[in-house]
Amino acid sequence: MKVTQNVQPAKMRRKILILDDHTMTRYGLSQLIQHQPDLQVYKEATNVRQALAALKPPLPDLILTDITMPGKSGLEFIKDLQTQYPTLPVLVLSMHDETIFAERVLRAGARGYIMKSEGGEKLLEAIRRVLKGEFYISDRVSANILGSLSKNHSNTKRSKLSAISDREFEVFWLLSQGLPTDEISQRLCISGKTVETHRRHIRDKLKLQSGAEVRKFAVRWGATQEMI
Repeated sequence: MKVTQNVQPAKMRRKILILDDHTMTRYGLSQLIQHQPDLQVYKEATNVRQALAALKPPLPDLILTDITMPGKSGLEFIKDLQTQYPTLPVLVLSMHDETIFAERVLRAGARGYIMKSEGGEKLLEAIRRVLKGEFYISDRVSANILGSLSKNHSNTKRSKLSAISDREFEVFWLLSQGLPTDEISQRLCISGKTVETHRRHIRDKLKLQSGAEVRKFAVRWGATQEMI
């Protein structure tokens, strides 16, 4: 890919911190951003700890982050940023279905959500809209969120799932994909014991009787892919 012509001076280009635990993904994002006349890469990070350590004045103009990463999740990272840097906008770029995760991301404090399958042009559009102070979500998610606001909030499944924490929801989502404890442990970079602790908390909050019921409920929910 050739460098875009008429590039602005570096000090005028908006700076973006990239947070993703996959080397090739970071490389691709960095190449895409660096070739834009109005954008540049601030720094790259592979996990939340690195990202927080990288935030030194002058701060970036936007953080582009995934959700599921080793250690602390992207959702927890967004909440940390809301406390420490409340005016720093965050755009989530993820492989996870937006109809399932976008609303939680927005509630955590992010300014937008875009799936990795959307491609470079859509991502650049999302970045620039968030940099303008706008929110970015797809029309489908926007319609779903507006629709959910008009529904009766006493819906049992909805209220139960809303009660679980973001990390518990990540475990619940992986359970809905039929993954065993050891694979969930590897995906989230947490111990099997921690996975089981999250499952117990999910069981209690959903008022289910056993771990097997948690898995059945998760798989059944995953088949409908209802946004919470």
